[in-house]
Amino acid sequence: MHYNHYGREPVLLGVDLLNRPCASAEELARRCADAGLVLSAPVSASDLASVTAFLGRWRGVVECADRAERAALLNVLLAEYASPPRLTDHVGDGWHLHFRPPDVPTDRQIAAMITVGTALHLTGLGMDRLGACAADGCAQVYADISRNGRQRFCSPACANRSAVRRHRASRVVDGRRP
Repeated sequence: MHYNHYGREPVLLGVDLLNRPCASAEELARRCADAGLVLSAPVSASDLASVTAFLGRWRGVVECADRAERAALLNVLLAEYASPPRLTDHVGDGWHLHFRPPDVPTDRQIAAMITVGTALHLTGLGMDRLGACAADGCAQVYADISRNGRQRFCSPACANRSAVRRHRASRVVDGRRP
C-alpha cells in the first residue's frame, strides 16, 4: 500500500500556511517538503502569490459552519483545482493516485493537494472536522484529527485561556468577586 499524500498532511499544511503565512517562495517549498509533498517544479514568487490567494478562498471553506454550504464551497475549489483520479508512479516509489493532471504548475499542484485532502478529511472524519478557533480574539484555524472529533480551539493554550475566562466569569456575583 502506498502512502496517501492527499490525506492528513495537505490539510495540516493548509492550516499551517493560513496560521503562519510564508514570507518567501523558498519557505513555501520547505514547508511543503516538510509536510511530505513532492512538488513537480521549484516554487516561484508567483506560485507563492497564487497559493496565498488560494488559501484566502480555502479559509472560506474552513470557517463555514454550515455543512451544505461548506460542501458547496469545497466543490467549487475541487472543480477548479482537481481532476479525475489517475494512477502514477512519477517518482518511482510506488503507484498511487493523483487528482491533478501531470505537469500542472506548482501553485495548482499545492492547491489541488490541499483541496482534495480537505475533501477526504471531511468525508472520512466528518464535515465538522475543520474550523476557526473558538477562543475570543484568536484568528487561527485548525483541522480536527482528534479521536473524539470535538476540537474547537487551535491549541491547548487557547482552550486553557478560554476555560479560565469562563471560570472567572462564573465566579462573578453581583459584579463582585466572592
